[in-house]
Amino acid sequence: MTVVSEKLAGLGELTMIRLDPAAHAPIVHCWVIKERNRFWGMTEHTVDQVEEVYGFVDGLTTHHAYLLLIDDAPIGVFQTYEPAHDPVGELYPVLPGDFGMHLLLDAGDRQLPHVTTAVFPVLLRFLFADPAHRRVVAEPDIRNERMIARLQRHGFTLGEEIDLGHKTARLTFLTRADFER
Repeated sequence: MTVVSEKLAGLGELTMIRLDPAAHAPIVHCWVIKERNRFWGMTEHTVDQVEEVYGFVDGLTTHHAYLLLIDDAPIGVFQTYEPAHDPVGELYPVLPGDFGMHLLLDAGDRQLPHVTTAVFPVLLRFLFADPAHRRVVAEPDIRNERMIARLQRHGFTLGEEIDLGHKTARLTFLTRADFER
């Protein structure tokens, strides 16, 4: 079932569907084991382990994983979560309406210029379409300077660094008011 569908100028039709752990584990595995995607924290995972991780996520009501496609070809994973029901929520004061996100884009050898710039606003509109979501939270690895800079370009403000055990992360926040400006 398609969750989002939007035409992206010069790129094609972006669709977002629920990630099927068994069916999509092989393509997600191809992405997460790449050095360029090391911040996803799964470079040593097998296909079965990727399926297990997303099977766990699929069983939660507070966390969701989606496969992103352009013209029906997979380009990434988008995850959402409720910080109050996630380890990150133990490391900062969660506010009512906080909603978390993770994004991994990898078009492989496809030439999709500025794909992240085009996809990011679509995902933010999706998140803020729910009136209960007042603030989007992301916590990229502090070494992922490109993602931190991208989040800031899209209006996110920097919060504190937190230790999640598997990474030191930078909290970032985008309020609905800042998004709507």
